[in-house]
Parts: sequence; structure tokens; C-alpha cells
Amino acid sequence: MGQTAQVTYKGSLRTSATHLRSGNDIITDAPVDNNGKGEAFSPTDLVATALASCLITIMGIKADQMGINIEGAAADIEKIMDSNPRRIKQVKVKVTMPAHTSYEAKDKKILEAAARTCPVALSLHPDTIQTIDFIWP
Repeated sequence: MGQTAQVTYKGSLRTSATHLRSGNDIITDAPVDNNGKGEAFSPTDLVATALASCLITIMGIKADQMGINIEGAAADIEKIMDSNPRRIKQVKVKVTMPAHTSYEAKDKKILEAAARTCPVALSLHPDTIQTIDFIWP
């Protein structure tokens, strides 16, 4: 498959990451509580955000297979850090499903199960608490 990305240290606790296939860039900064400026996503912010992005993507794949339109689904993310050792202790994701679609109970169960088995969710350390809540219209 090849190389995925390249990260360059820019100084002042900032990095620039380039997705090699698309050329898209992401800037990261160390968070304010860890000597940084907090002017961009921190690396741990990206991990928490990746969980939400991944689970919505997997829901989208499953929804497409089921003929359900979930365009507009959105996630709010809260990352909680631990101090010793410094690591992500918990990621809270609240997924709000769009109201333009009606969902049967069976559809909700299938979509929620798909979300909880996204690759990022399965890749996080078992000690990292994942709290995923779904808000259905």
C-alpha cells in the first residue's frame, strides 16, 4: 500500500502532517496544558476526533448498504486526559442523527453496532474508556 503520511516538526511544538495520496495537510500544536499554544488540534485531539470520524464513516457504509440516508449525522467529542502516565483516559462521543430520516428500532441497533466496531474503536488501548451515545430524532 505504501507510505500514508509524512510529519514534519515546525518548531515551537507544532507539526505539519501531509497525507501523501491527497496532499492534504493537518497542523498540530501541543495543548496549553502541556507547554503548547493550543492553536490547532493536538495529537491526542486527533485520536479522539478520529474515533468519531471513523464511527460515522462506518455507519455511513452500513447505512448505504441498508438504503438509509444519514447525511448530516454529527458528533460532539470530549477528550479526557489522565496524568500519570499522560494518556487519553476517556473519549466521549455524542452522535446526533439527522431528523430527515426515520429509523426503525432494528436500523438503530444495526447502525450503533456498526459504529462500535469501527477500526479506530478496535485499535484504542483497552484502558481507554469509550463512551458513545446516540441521539435519534
